[in-house]
Amino acid sequence: MEFSIKAGDLSTHKTDCVFVGIWETKKIAAAAALALDKAAKGAISAAAANGDISGKLGSTMMLHGVAGIAAKRVLLVGLGDEKKYDAHTFCKAIVSAFKALKGTAVTDVTLTLSTKYGKDMPHKVEQTVIAAIDAAYRYTATKKADSKAVGKLVTFHVDGKVDDKALKEAIRKGQAIGEGMQLTKHLGDLPPNIATPTHLAETAKKLAKDYKFKLTILEKKDMQKLGMNTLLSVSKGSVEPPKFIVLEHNGGKKGAKPVVLVGKGVTFDTGGISIKPSAEMDEMKYDMCGAGSVLGAMKMVGMMKLPLNVVMLVPTCENMPGGNATRPGDVVTSMSGQTVEILNTDAEGRLILCDALTYAERFKPEVVVDAATLTGAMVISLGHHTTGVFSNDDTLGWELIQAGSASHDRAWLLPMGQEYDDMLKSNFADIPNISGGRAGGAITAACFLARFTKSYKWAHLDIAGTAWKSGADKGATGRPVPLLSKFLMKRAGV
Repeated sequence: MEFSIKAGDLSTHKTDCVFVGIWETKKIAAAAALALDKAAKGAISAAAANGDISGKLGSTMMLHGVAGIAAKRVLLVGLGDEKKYDAHTFCKAIVSAFKALKGTAVTDVTLTLSTKYGKDMPHKVEQTVIAAIDAAYRYTATKKADSKAVGKLVTFHVDGKVDDKALKEAIRKGQAIGEGMQLTKHLGDLPPNIATPTHLAETAKKLAKDYKFKLTILEKKDMQKLGMNTLLSVSKGSVEPPKFIVLEHNGGKKGAKPVVLVGKGVTFDTGGISIKPSAEMDEMKYDMCGAGSVLGAMKMVGMMKLPLNVVMLVPTCENMPGGNATRPGDVVTSMSGQTVEILNTDAEGRLILCDALTYAERFKPEVVVDAATLTGAMVISLGHHTTGVFSNDDTLGWELIQAGSASHDRAWLLPMGQEYDDMLKSNFADIPNISGGRAGGAITAACFLARFTKSYKWAHLDIAGTAWKSGADKGATGRPVPLLSKFLMKRAGV
């Protein structure tokens, strides 16, 4: 996908489709669009006024063959209440606009940017680029594309003098985040017989080749030597070999402590012996979306060449039942030396993450952030809109929430504390892998992980409710790549 910036007479600009924003009052939003309407002898404003589009946020209406202008189509896009208009509503409107183009023959798009946006214009450009790339995503690995590609070329039409350098940098950032999201969505959407631990390792190899990352892949025998027994306990019932993937980007100062990203990579989760209900079990291919998101974030890091030291860790395996599978009641010794009583084999994500969090210590990290589709309790807590954040350092936790706000990839900080940690008690091991009841399940899961993060600042992103969608729109969302990207970019000072 290509992006460009142009000025001049919009009415003479040849494009498949031009976006025109409409307020709830039915008035046209941008000065350039007003000039476009004038060239069309009021046809655009007349269409907006006739009641076929409400102007409410996200509403759309397509006009074809408007006389007096070069554009083949005009897409009216509702912007809502002008007094309540902000960056968040802009993003919603842009996403709706690109969605409206699905199934059409539109391949190049033009939208207007007003100089009144001022310092906010680069942000709007960046978010538009992300939305365009996201809208263009099609899953085609095991089926034919079901609709035509949208937006091979996106042109930003500006109505005055702008900071061209800032807009080009915004495009670069948007492309890096958008393509990182595409990788994450693709990995999540692949069927589990293809997206195996070995496939994730091959994906990491390609990233290492493309962006000169240092790559280390630990095999089962390597993990056994390190004492990663909790991770290996999850993989025991599967014929697929587990992998532990390490990518290192040394873009910062030599010797500077790295930011470590950890992603849960259970490529299919049956629940093991504590088997899940069969209904919707196919969606358990998305249990590797934490791994997919950190791989997507690393693609962004490589494309941006971030001046920051970043390490990615992905423990990956399948959780399957079988004659050799881990049983409820088994006790295993983690890499940290702490023993874990496995009361429920379906609480497996924390078992592979705890060894990864212990392995992270060797990098002497500045901070560690893990992303995992960890608990159904998280979906009950925050639904499918907001990612849960847990941290042993409040400053780090709020830093991630601010990154989520800046990227429109929302997250919220949930509590941790001794009263929750006390719910994790075992008569037979140092810690059980689940608490005694359902109450506060997302929190007690985070408390389990916190037992393995005593030596550094750490935050946990529970993305169980935000990593994928069910129903007619079933598919990976690409979250929390935008959040992680903004977090890393700010740390890198870009």
